[in-house]
Amino acid sequence: MVEKILYTALTLFAITIVIALIRIIKGPSMPDRAVALDMIGVNLISMIAVISIVLKTKAFLEAILILGILAFISTIAISKYVERGVIVERKSDN
Repeated sequence: MVEKILYTALTLFAITIVIALIRIIKGPSMPDRAVALDMIGVNLISMIAVISIVLKTKAFLEAILILGILAFISTIAISKYVERGVIVERKSDN
């Protein structure tokens, strides 16, 4: 019974990733695309966690941590780009 629920969760996570990909491709604005990209990161983390439970292993926990950090940093970079147009600001002494 629990395995059926876990496989159903994996299927639903995959469907939400496909929906987010459609939003990234067709998104009317850049903030919509940024939110969809963040949603893909969260759903990938969730999928890896469920796969780790199904396989009864702790081997994927490092991948979850790294993916979470990368998703957070990419969200910050995209939001800074949307707001200011640059990611890294360089100040000149002129």
